Amino acid sequence: MSAFETVTERELFVRHAKRDGRSVARLRAIDRGGSCVVEAEVFPAGATEPVHAGPYTFADAGQATAFVTEAVESLLYLGCDVYAA
Repeated sequence: MSAFETVTERELFVRHAKRDGRSVARLRAIDRGGSCVVEAEVFPAGATEPVHAGPYTFADAGQATAFVTEAVESLLYLGCDVYAA
């Protein structure tokens, strides 16, 4: 790819986790053609701004989806409600 070519990004999905009505985390999966990226925002208790984690890069959408699925399962286990955003 040359420096003048642009990468087309396509958002695959977003998951938003809340606990007791407060945002806990937001995960966003993006297909970049040759790879997939998961961006994460974590909302620490008492913080006014989210903390950005990652981005986490995967070879394909399947790997990115598996990563988010495991994260969502962990958040559910911890008592969070998770929504498709």
